[in-house]
Amino acid sequence: MNFKNYKVPYPANDQFSKKVAYFSMEFGVHQPLKTYSGGLGYLAGSHLRGAYELKQNLVGIGILWKYGYYDQARNQDQTLQVSWMEKQYSFLEDTGIKFQITVHEHPVWIKVYYLNPETFQTAPLFLLSTDTPENDYVSQTITHRLYDANVATKVAQFILLGVGGAKLMDEIGFKPDIYHLNEAHALSAAFYLYNKYDHKLAEVKKRLVFTTHTPEEAGNEKHDIHLCHKMSYFCGLTVDEVKKLTGNNEDMFNHSLAALRFARLANGVSELHGHVSRAMWSKYENICPIISITNSQNWLYWADKQLYKAMEVGDDWAFDDRKKYLKKRAFEIVADQTGKIFDPNVFTIVWARRFAGYKRADLITRDEERFEKLLSNSRYPVQIIWAGKPYPVDYPAISEFNSLVHISKKFKNVAVLIGYELTLSKRLKQAADCWLNNPRVPREASGTSGMTATMNGAVNFSTDDGWIPEFINHGHNGFVVPKADYHNMSVHEQDDYDLNQLYDILQKEILPLYYDDYNTWRHVIKNGMRDVRYQFESQRMATEYYELLYKQLVEVTV
Repeated sequence: MNFKNYKVPYPANDQFSKKVAYFSMEFGVHQPLKTYSGGLGYLAGSHLRGAYELKQNLVGIGILWKYGYYDQARNQDQTLQVSWMEKQYSFLEDTGIKFQITVHEHPVWIKVYYLNPETFQTAPLFLLSTDTPENDYVSQTITHRLYDANVATKVAQFILLGVGGAKLMDEIGFKPDIYHLNEAHALSAAFYLYNKYDHKLAEVKKRLVFTTHTPEEAGNEKHDIHLCHKMSYFCGLTVDEVKKLTGNNEDMFNHSLAALRFARLANGVSELHGHVSRAMWSKYENICPIISITNSQNWLYWADKQLYKAMEVGDDWAFDDRKKYLKKRAFEIVADQTGKIFDPNVFTIVWARRFAGYKRADLITRDEERFEKLLSNSRYPVQIIWAGKPYPVDYPAISEFNSLVHISKKFKNVAVLIGYELTLSKRLKQAADCWLNNPRVPREASGTSGMTATMNGAVNFSTDDGWIPEFINHGHNGFVVPKADYHNMSVHEQDDYDLNQLYDILQKEILPLYYDDYNTWRHVIKNGMRDVRYQFESQRMATEYYELLYKQLVEVTV
């Protein structure tokens, strides 16, 4: 394939003809391509699928990680082991494109790979690699590990994605109308564009938009501005010039704050997150407007079509039979990994997503007496599955995972699984009767695992955070912990309140409904499946990005 004067290899829909370059540190498009860690990647992958289905004039730009995120294995005692294995991708096309960028005042070669849209039904995806013989070993390691723990390597990865991705667009002659940064990892593209357009900030603003996923200021990436300068992050600008340009005199360079000043428009990833973001950044001057575009997931990739078909024709026997089969199939994975035989007739709770402190994976276990009583209830029996990947150097999260492994050894009906990637994620959503989600409000910007769980016949049970306020009608299509005055609670008080509410709703509403009135339970499942299909489907999201974020005239009501 010739990549000179590149065009997307299908006729772009007139409605979506504006050229967009979509930068993301991770893309979870399909299990075989391990360029993702969690929710950000799942979201970006669904975005590319939605863009493909709508025939949008959009290309993705990411990084080809030699060892992926990491491979989740076990130690001898079943606890988490982090391992790194080289990945092979025969389905990627070597474009033959090579060019140089400057990292740490040193030329670094970039080799470019291409994911053809027809391979996984996605918009075109270009993946950058420095793992090439022309580079020294240190430069090669830039693309070894996603979110490398070494600070200098991480800054180099940001430069590669931003500067490298922007330069690639020039190399292939794509000439984007819009540079869309999915999180601030690729912000260095703004400095590349600033140079390209003769230091005219207005020319950068005209083209740059930004999606923020972090609802707490402390969670946004910050690095020493002198380190960034030494790493060549600023494309030749001095530290004083950068401080003046970004309006930030601090010695810690805040990537998200700079993105909000370089972009002409930004978005939060749920209605609630939009409000939180506007309040969070309101103390800063010269911030671009922040709108809301709620994350969504791709129905064609995630949904179980046979469940939907049975629902649409009103065949409840087929619907129940299919759900039971999906549970039984997933339980073979449970048996294989843990030696435990789960029963498809028993109510199954699944908590599965990235392990992080605020997500509180172990919340339901913190009252030992109630937890043991729940698991030994013969009238309303329960099975629980946990799965998810902590960051490989997030030792508190790894400790939480390992603690659940040790707890699970006491019970035949509790399992903790490893290998939480796209395929296992889909299987566990099919296994779940109840998809448990209990982040500490308002820490979850969006959260999308519950969307895809609902597409597979699971009922959401969640704290009222992220996308949930836009979706759940309690008792109708899911169940939600009622919000308290969290702002005036300590963390301990908030956790206690949520835990008590969780047990009350589970034991007084959810379990009796499942076991004593399954016909109504089935209605709750179906209501969720209908509600999620169009409101939280990636085509809706991809359309809104064109209509709301990429438009030239910005009119925002805050």
